[in-house]
Amino acid sequence: KVVENYFFMTILQILNSLFYLLIYPYLIRVLGAENYGLYVFAFSIVTYFITFINFGFDLPGVKKVAQNLQNPNVKKEVLSSVFTAKIYLEIISLVLFSSIVFLVPYMRANWFLFFICFVQTLTNILFPQWYFQGIQRMRVVTYIQLGFKMLSLPFIFLLVKQHDDLLLYAFIVSFFSLLGALTAYLIIRYKENLSISFVSFANVKKYVKEALPFFATNGMNVVKQQSAVVILGGFFSMKDVALYDLAMKIFTVPTVLVASINGALFPKIVRLKNLATTIKKIIKIENIVGIAIIVFLITTGNFVIRLMGGPDMSGAFPLLVILSFGIFGQLTVGAIGYFIFIPTGNSAYVAKNQLVAFVVFFIFALTGVLVSNSVWVVPLALT
Repeated sequence: KVVENYFFMTILQILNSLFYLLIYPYLIRVLGAENYGLYVFAFSIVTYFITFINFGFDLPGVKKVAQNLQNPNVKKEVLSSVFTAKIYLEIISLVLFSSIVFLVPYMRANWFLFFICFVQTLTNILFPQWYFQGIQRMRVVTYIQLGFKMLSLPFIFLLVKQHDDLLLYAFIVSFFSLLGALTAYLIIRYKENLSISFVSFANVKKYVKEALPFFATNGMNVVKQQSAVVILGGFFSMKDVALYDLAMKIFTVPTVLVASINGALFPKIVRLKNLATTIKKIIKIENIVGIAIIVFLITTGNFVIRLMGGPDMSGAFPLLVILSFGIFGQLTVGAIGYFIFIPTGNSAYVAKNQLVAFVVFFIFALTGVLVSNSVWVVPLALT
């Protein structure tokens, strides 16, 4: 089960990474670097709200479901509580998002694009990927996401033909993402025979309190990651955003081969004890793998960038080299959090660690862009 869960979690992330990497050459030439960068910028803003709506419910949800696999009442209660909490957060997010879009002139000028991207916040409510991870059936998630991504391809290639089709591209991506989420919801309702309903606010408060440390940890990490895009878009240009996005996409492909192993092992390890030796071995192996990934990206990155984006996108290579050293944050730090702090009830240490990284990133990045005219300072700050 652990191997199967890891396999499908890995395949899922590889497919997600490869899908957008494979259509990247087409999009960058049809939409142009500026327009494509605008889409990346808009979705980065929406990602803040996706993170807020998720609110760290995933890991506590995985833990509860994994520990109660034969208890449908507990599974229904967890699903309903998380669903209700996310609906409340969705309403708050919509109000805040609308206010920001119409108050910021640049966003107001592209308001339709921003709201099309915002539709994807509903996907994270209707598609509880954490539930399938908890029952160790990630194959379902993989099949759904792969299926609807493949269905979207003909529409992208047939309908997105010129610079002015940016809104159409955003609509296709959001529409098929929402269809996949509805499919997952129906599987839970009829295949798993679990009805999801609204629960009392008191019950929601209990889950919010439990998820708060995870929200603080994950929220700071996501805000840090997405702020790199926002800072590049705010201080430089949308083409620089596109360069950074290409570097990040290439960096993501080899990392997903190993990054999901911590999540796949978590449901198993959380039920076991006395794994100190095993955890040390995992961390040692992940450090070695991290070094191998850095070497691989440095030696092949320039060729891949020119293949995917053409000579005009060659500026992405130094960004890729800088980003590659961030692999240790995903692997080693992730292993420590998953296997040591979270199972022992010390999630606060993960939050404090992320707080340090969060503060240092913004100090370094904002100081860097004020005294330097180089886009390099942003990935340096992130790494």
